[in-house]
Amino acid sequence: MEARTVSGDHLDVRLWLRLLATTNEIEQEIRTRLRVRFATTLPRFDYLAQLDRHHDGLRMSALSRYLMVTGGNVTGLTDQLVAEGWVDRIPDPVDKRATLVRLTELGRTRFDEMAAEHERWLTEIFAGFGRADEQALFDLLGRLRVHLAGTADQSAGTADHLGGTTDRTADQDGKNARSSTHRGRS
Repeated sequence: MEARTVSGDHLDVRLWLRLLATTNEIEQEIRTRLRVRFATTLPRFDYLAQLDRHHDGLRMSALSRYLMVTGGNVTGLTDQLVAEGWVDRIPDPVDKRATLVRLTELGRTRFDEMAAEHERWLTEIFAGFGRADEQALFDLLGRLRVHLAGTADQSAGTADHLGGTTDRTADQDGKNARSSTHRGRS
């Protein structure tokens, strides 16, 4: 199918499939390396990465939103990481009824080791690109994300107008906020 170059070559479909396949290949490589090198999983790594960004801790509901998983998934990971001494549950200083989760010193040290190696792996994976090509791809994908955000907002407006619902998450200002899991450090 990729050999087609005439009108009707399904470029949009081919591009989507290539993005999906490439993402899956990179993700599988990272999953394997995390398992082999650190005996951990990508969801645990992502969980720790979120806490690394929020030194004062996060409520589990916010952590669940950032990771785009259910509260039950976050509770299970939290229980494991507390038992291993990597995270603590602490009272929320703003709302004593709520609990925050934050990295312990052990958790921060271990995550820093994983994050540094994770970044080296990504550098190795993208080594076939020159920096200019890497930046160009980054910029193009950024433009695509901006376009998709506008398309999603239009679709949500249409669904709202037709009486449908959307799964948008509003931030504190009421603006549309889409969280995505960031692997490694931004």
